[in-house]
Amino acid sequence: MRWRRLPLPARIVLWIVGILFAIWLILFITKGRFLKTPFERIMSASLERPVRVGGDFQLYFAPITIKFLAQDMTIANLPWASRPAFFQAGQIDMRIAPLSLMFGDRYRVRTLDLQKAAIDLEWSKDGNSNTWTFGAPDAKAEPLTLPLIQRALITGTTMRYRDPAMQIATDISVDTVKAQDTRFASDIRFTGAGTMRGKPFSMRGGLLSPNETVTGGRNQLAVAAQAGATELDITGTLPGATVIEGADLKLKASGPNISLLFDYLGIVTPDTRAYHVTSALTKVGGEWRFTHIKGRFGDSDIAGRMTVSLPDNRPLLKANLSTQRLDILDAGPFIGYDPERLEAQGAAGAITTVGGQKRLLPDAPLRIEAIRNFDADVRYTVKSVRADNVPVSNIALALKLDHSLLTLSPLTFDMAGGHISSDIAIDARVKPVDTRYDIRLSPTPMGRLLAGWGVEESGTTGTIKARVQMTGIGNSVHDSLAAANGRIAVILPAGSMWARNIQLSELDVGTFISKMFSGKLKKPVQINCGLIAFTVRNGVAAADPILIDTQKNVMLGRGSFSFRDESIDLRFRADGKKFSLFSGQSPVGIGGHFAAPSYDIISPELVARGGAAVALGAVASPLASVLAFVDIGDAKSAACGPVLAGANAAAQRAKGGKPRNDVGRGTTSKKE
Repeated sequence: MRWRRLPLPARIVLWIVGILFAIWLILFITKGRFLKTPFERIMSASLERPVRVGGDFQLYFAPITIKFLAQDMTIANLPWASRPAFFQAGQIDMRIAPLSLMFGDRYRVRTLDLQKAAIDLEWSKDGNSNTWTFGAPDAKAEPLTLPLIQRALITGTTMRYRDPAMQIATDISVDTVKAQDTRFASDIRFTGAGTMRGKPFSMRGGLLSPNETVTGGRNQLAVAAQAGATELDITGTLPGATVIEGADLKLKASGPNISLLFDYLGIVTPDTRAYHVTSALTKVGGEWRFTHIKGRFGDSDIAGRMTVSLPDNRPLLKANLSTQRLDILDAGPFIGYDPERLEAQGAAGAITTVGGQKRLLPDAPLRIEAIRNFDADVRYTVKSVRADNVPVSNIALALKLDHSLLTLSPLTFDMAGGHISSDIAIDARVKPVDTRYDIRLSPTPMGRLLAGWGVEESGTTGTIKARVQMTGIGNSVHDSLAAANGRIAVILPAGSMWARNIQLSELDVGTFISKMFSGKLKKPVQINCGLIAFTVRNGVAAADPILIDTQKNVMLGRGSFSFRDESIDLRFRADGKKFSLFSGQSPVGIGGHFAAPSYDIISPELVARGGAAVALGAVASPLASVLAFVDIGDAKSAACGPVLAGANAAAQRAKGGKPRNDVGRGTTSKKE
């Protein structure tokens, strides 16, 4: 009677509660074993793959969480996969939070007991499908999303992963090991081996599950991976056993060359000497973030931050890095020098021998196929460079790689009080690679720039400015320059130069002798204007022109040098403007090759002139021998306008305005 006196809504609620309790009681008593067949049918239809349970099956509330147990359970794989089963387990026993099945995109597993399981994770060859995306076979592939597991006990479980597009294949064995102390109830240990882009690696690690993880604690992770001499260690904490998002991790990496490490990611970086770096590591959204990077490569330091992401399934590397002090040897691998040779031989390691001839230009090919697979946006700064006779500092580089178009723009640095800015574009979209160089040197004090080559900074007021504009075709620095076309121009505005050692700018024999024996000039050389320029055709740079006008002489140069075989064939002479008894008027030669130049101060012409002096002295009188060295002082002063404009030889004029006929015409002579 009291039941009928209750309001209708209350009676309905009580009926629902009673029915739910009855269902709970039936499931609890029977353990839900009678749901085995419906479970297989519903799951097979939902996943669109056969699901089978060969042994015991339980599905019930115990008392609030959902208890699920299945023995000899199998989930079939897709037809194209290399294994027939996506998942199979001798036993899977879980406690699932019921509300997580209705709310949220990831269900929460309180505990997991997994025994003798095998999981097959594969991507199709075309990269459009994977084995863990359920539903229609042609469904769009989705990222791997694991349930939120708070505590797990795993024995005898293996996992294999295959990605043909990324060229990754790995097999991992997972087991839970009971701890011997009281801090951890157990830890999950895993070992594995595989290949990535054809390179083998091994790994081992552990997931240490604290006792409080059931109430939302964090899991300690430790992973060590090794590939040859490259070693990688990751330690830290995870929010949950299968939760990477927001993890607080620390990374340590070391090896002989950092490019070997990035090769595994399909990302090309410059080679380096031996390195070791540390970094904080976390995953936020689709980005892996490396922050607080610190370390060394060779004898140089490195710091900064970096992110790696996969927008549109294409790797993107972003970085902001800095170096306080860069050793010049560590800069060598950036442009293609072998880091192992530099490590073993120092600066001598930059020189190789090809066909019995020493070569200086790096010949390491650009890895065209590799840079097609990713994009990059990198900022790199260097405060100072440790190098003899190369006063370089404040390097700033902006590097972008966009679908095989690599730009270094701008690339700037300070050098001896001057500033170099450059824009370099390397287009690997075409074959062979097309490179455009535009390098500019702002007015730079000559004394500071050439201090290491015998020029006194005190007393030298002259400056130098320059520009290089070339295009080249080839897959290495050497090949690109060997096919280059363009122009190189070095301009010397008015100023003075005071030298400590032998110079080529004043070749009066008396001055030559005074330099040779006293080691310095009595006063600086006064430069009115100067131009050292080359026209480059097919990798051969011909003087166009070399013309330096000083107070006493006009210095002229002819010849060429070749990027092809790195040979040098240049001749310089100085014609006096005033009468002099001691002027050899004889060319000074620079020959040999970039790696081993030779200087011919006492040239055949000067020797012949000396022979003539001996003959005249024997036939006439000792005074007659002096006539062989007489310079009548008829050199034409240069018009400085075309010189300072960097004009080619055809545009050069004498001071009176007449065309010069004593400078080169920009031909490449026999080297073309």
